[in-house]
Amino acid sequence: MTEKMLKFVTVEQRMPTKRDAEARVHDFNEIYEQFADREAREQAARCSQCGIPFCQIHCPVHNHIPDWLKLTAEGRLEEAYELSSATNVFPEVCGRVCPQDRLCEGNCVIEHDFRSVTIGSVERYITDTAWDKGWVKPFTPRMERDQSVGIIGAGPGGLAAAERLRRKGYQVHVYDRYDRVGGLMIYGIPNFKLEKEIVNRRAKLFEDSGVVFHLNFEVGRDATLADLRERHDAVVIATGVYKARDLHAPGAGLNNIFPAMTYLTASNRIGLGDRVAEYEDGTLNARDKHVVVIGGGDTAMDCVRTAVRQGAKSVKCLYRRDRENMPGSMREVANAEEEGVEFIWLAAPQAFLGEDETSEGAGDVAAVLATRMRLGAPDSTGRRSPEPVPGSQFKVEADIVIKALGFDPEDLPVLFNAPELEVTRWGTVKVDYKTAMTNLEGVFAVGDIVRGASLVVWAIRDGRDAAESIHSYLQAKAGAEQTAAVAS
Repeated sequence: MTEKMLKFVTVEQRMPTKRDAEARVHDFNEIYEQFADREAREQAARCSQCGIPFCQIHCPVHNHIPDWLKLTAEGRLEEAYELSSATNVFPEVCGRVCPQDRLCEGNCVIEHDFRSVTIGSVERYITDTAWDKGWVKPFTPRMERDQSVGIIGAGPGGLAAAERLRRKGYQVHVYDRYDRVGGLMIYGIPNFKLEKEIVNRRAKLFEDSGVVFHLNFEVGRDATLADLRERHDAVVIATGVYKARDLHAPGAGLNNIFPAMTYLTASNRIGLGDRVAEYEDGTLNARDKHVVVIGGGDTAMDCVRTAVRQGAKSVKCLYRRDRENMPGSMREVANAEEEGVEFIWLAAPQAFLGEDETSEGAGDVAAVLATRMRLGAPDSTGRRSPEPVPGSQFKVEADIVIKALGFDPEDLPVLFNAPELEVTRWGTVKVDYKTAMTNLEGVFAVGDIVRGASLVVWAIRDGRDAAESIHSYLQAKAGAEQTAAVAS
């Protein structure tokens, strides 16, 4: 059945059915159900088909959003999938984890008066339907090339580059320190936002298409960067950033104060069926405990919602700015509040108190000593800087404290045994932004290790764009080698 477009004036915005909070907090299943066919077509038909699609402009991968919305409304789902996947290696992932309220949907031209089109949910519907119908199949390059590319990191950036390069016929080898493909999508993002089968089936598709994975492989331990450069015609660094930013405060050495990724990885491993000693003995298990999460980004939201599902006695999120100035998705904040998370806005930790209510010595954490904040003058980024309010200290009971303060890059020149690799003063890899090439010939870098901690969709964009640069580089390299062979 075909739906007419421009229905935003007669059809209200609807998201897929969201499971009731009382039910969903007891499991890690995704909280949104799939659109029914009629619902997806009707919501897609709300698109205004505007002449200037701000939704598309604000999508990092520049998805052809109005076009595949129109195809969906017309019931041309297979064409919609082909168009969606032309720009995005992981449309089903982005449909689930992208902060659409800050990107495409947040810039929909009908947002303010009639509420935006539910772009993310339709994107998810299109690709999930394509998998269900068997339209997603392994691909065979039109020609096989002798040149090979080694990619360090099996996260979204590395996999996006791998898929594009393999389609061009290159022999692609992906190296990752973990035992599964997916990086942050497997070990960082909880199941209630992204069920792991979604990532696993895509990884298998890449493998069936000829991408070779080398797991439990650590560059610097199993091979140096120089070794990989000798082994391959080009190398891509796509490690992401996982080094947790720390909070230096009195009592920071107390027990049961953890970085966010340590906590989330343990929870995700349990969901994958692994045994995690620290979870089984209760150390990384929030059951019957008072949990305090420090931070206001999407990682903090993942932590608070995970703690709720583990059966925490209470879950509080401490953030130094107010709701309007937090970096995380407003949709995620709303979901967390529905699930019983308490947000303490304009508050920052000053110290961690042990069981004897001092900040000295070892032992378990018992409370966070926090202070009220107020927003002062804007800083260099334009955001108002938080300032402490004198004499406003208060305590927050805590059996577990999780620090979700962001991530920094590891020292790659040391880790890779490659002191010649240039990095910025922030520790990110320095690249030529036109080509994504580092200072080392034939070595490229993409994703968070270049731009700093960012979104999955930006890593996909970087990997996709770098693949084109690598293709140009390898074509030029092959031409030069042929010319030299003829001349000799």
